[in-house]
Amino acid sequence: MAETDEKRRVADAEAERLTAAPGRALTLRALADRLGVSTATVSLALRGSDVVAESTRKRVQALADELGYIANRSAASLRTARTDMVGIVVHDVLNPYFAEIFRALEAELNAQSLSIMICNHGDDIERQRTFVETLRQHRADGLVICPAVGTTVEELDRIARSGMPVVSVCREVGGAAIPTVRGDDLAGAFMLTDHLIEEGHQRIAFVGGRRASSAGRERHEGWIAAQRDAGIEPDPALDIAEAMTQPGGRDAVPKLLSRRERPTAVFGFNDSVALGLMAALRRAGVEPGRDIAVGGYDDTDAAAWATPSLTSVWNAPEPIGAAAADLLRRQIGGERVGAERLLIEPELRIRESTRPPRG
Repeated sequence: MAETDEKRRVADAEAERLTAAPGRALTLRALADRLGVSTATVSLALRGSDVVAESTRKRVQALADELGYIANRSAASLRTARTDMVGIVVHDVLNPYFAEIFRALEAELNAQSLSIMICNHGDDIERQRTFVETLRQHRADGLVICPAVGTTVEELDRIARSGMPVVSVCREVGGAAIPTVRGDDLAGAFMLTDHLIEEGHQRIAFVGGRRASSAGRERHEGWIAAQRDAGIEPDPALDIAEAMTQPGGRDAVPKLLSRRERPTAVFGFNDSVALGLMAALRRAGVEPGRDIAVGGYDDTDAAAWATPSLTSVWNAPEPIGAAAADLLRRQIGGERVGAERLLIEPELRIRESTRPPRG
């Protein structure tokens, strides 16, 4: 019994010696000393290298877990010029569409042993600049950016010239010497508007979007082009800009219903705006899909579950995320991709919310 207690005391003392003091990190050397192997063996084992025997890898990992060892990424990055960290910068992390892009990006990047750090710039150009500069200071391996409204060609080119691999998604800053992956917003908006016209709608409102962004501008242009192609002149009174969220969609409804001639259909800039429109219409005693048709954009999961189910334009979040990750991987590997531009064709998903006008 005394011998057992003595062994436990010695083991506890050894564990206490190896455990880092507050504010100090446990080192590879401490693990190596405890196990009687080299620091190189410990380092390789923690990375799962087949160079180290499986039994040794398991011993190293077990002790590392027991003592709470965390790899010193900063030190490793100084040796390898890699941090295994990628920044993702978008304007609205609460938008379900971006969540779908994040999933695809993360899956692809994790397969390359890369982690992600997300920034929500909210179309605040200074916040975007601060985050990008922070990433550069911390030697991030790359950047995926949905540029804030007001981002200039010079700013994006400066990032590229700094040596940081960068890919633009969803929004495009024309003339920038960086690769871009996005959906064809002009084509998608034309599809949805044309569908509403084919259903018999002549007074079609457009709600939302920031015209200073490529997505806002092109979806608006698609709405105009489809109507003019059908011999309909868009009514400026039915054109309400800026809304990007459900509250924005809700706020637009009183304006639409106060028009002398109400619209028979509304194109919401994205699904969030469209769902806000539907909620406010119903609250006002106007049944969406029956009294006024409503269409959205992005075809997020909520579109299919809405009541009525929401007609929407699928905007390829998974292909966009996967393609962006591939472009980033190629740059991290040393390939020059320049201003490569990948425009992905959208698809119209027709559901219950876009029936013909009543009467």
